[in-house]
Amino acid sequence: MTIYIVDLEAVETRYTKQWKDWLPKQIEKATGLAVITISGGETPQDTTPGAFLNFGGTNVYKSKQQEIIATMFCNNEIQDGDYFLYTDAWNPTVIQLKYMAELLGYKIKIGGMWHAGSYDTHDFLGRLIGDCPWVRHAEMSMYECYDDNFFATEFHIDLFTETFWKDEAEIDEQKLHKIKRVGWPMEYLRDSMFGNRGRQKENIIVFPHRIAPEKQHDIFLDLKESLPQYEFVTCQDKKLTKKEYHELLGRAKIIFSANLQETLGISWYEGLLVDCIPMIPDRLSYKEMALDDFKYPSAWTTSFASYKEHKISLMERILHYIENYNTYLGQVKEQKEFLENKFFSGTRLYNALK
Repeated sequence: MTIYIVDLEAVETRYTKQWKDWLPKQIEKATGLAVITISGGETPQDTTPGAFLNFGGTNVYKSKQQEIIATMFCNNEIQDGDYFLYTDAWNPTVIQLKYMAELLGYKIKIGGMWHAGSYDTHDFLGRLIGDCPWVRHAEMSMYECYDDNFFATEFHIDLFTETFWKDEAEIDEQKLHKIKRVGWPMEYLRDSMFGNRGRQKENIIVFPHRIAPEKQHDIFLDLKESLPQYEFVTCQDKKLTKKEYHELLGRAKIIFSANLQETLGISWYEGLLVDCIPMIPDRLSYKEMALDDFKYPSAWTTSFASYKEHKISLMERILHYIENYNTYLGQVKEQKEFLENKFFSGTRLYNALK
């Protein structure tokens, strides 16, 4: 049995680059099986503004992956029992993979890791395309191609199922059987960020997200203007490398979010690994993941207008965290360990692959 990783193109500043380097090693070590990555080669690195990927480049990348997969079938390289793991489930090549496997009689298995889609109204697909039949049917077709549909949080599972089956009186158990809540395989972060622990902390508040409407960067900028005694850093403005970003987190005291869209949230876990206090809204995936010490009421930032109503409360929360930073280190450690065990370990994913 071979595990084929159909990967996501590597963007230098995002976890996708680290996955390209680390994921094959982690899966091979955990399963004892041969692991081969099916890569689409080099594609444009600059993402479409506000998006996770380059909308043209990602299709160049996936087209090359499709050619490789089809050639493998032509050369009889696929074996019964092989497993294809898509690190981004939103990849139309899975339909052609399923087509070839079934028509040629191969008994393979396929798994896909879902990150987002049109079913999330705050995601790029949800905002610009919405519930158009072509995209909803395409997503459900991809879902049906997968034997295992992997999600990182219960929030994301609920978002997905409530969108696609909201009008059904009873959801077919066979459909739900294909869903698995697993942790994302990010064990490597503990080691790669270890050198940034113990740095001298400064009064720095970090905005780690993309500059996109669903991230509400304008709230962060307004707080920056109102609290000039502290340093507010927007990472995307700085064009930091991953190493420089991790060094910044090592010096920062707070990592801030006012997100309207989040199905997991890697950046605040990275911050916790180097003793940043997370300041996050009580909604989305944060709701099931965060300790009460670090969640502020969702109503404070549901929009810029709601933020204006609650601005003083947010400012007071920031002041409190900065002035009492050391007293929160115990809770930071507790929060880090909780996320490490339940959301940023690949153990359940590896067991599913086996």
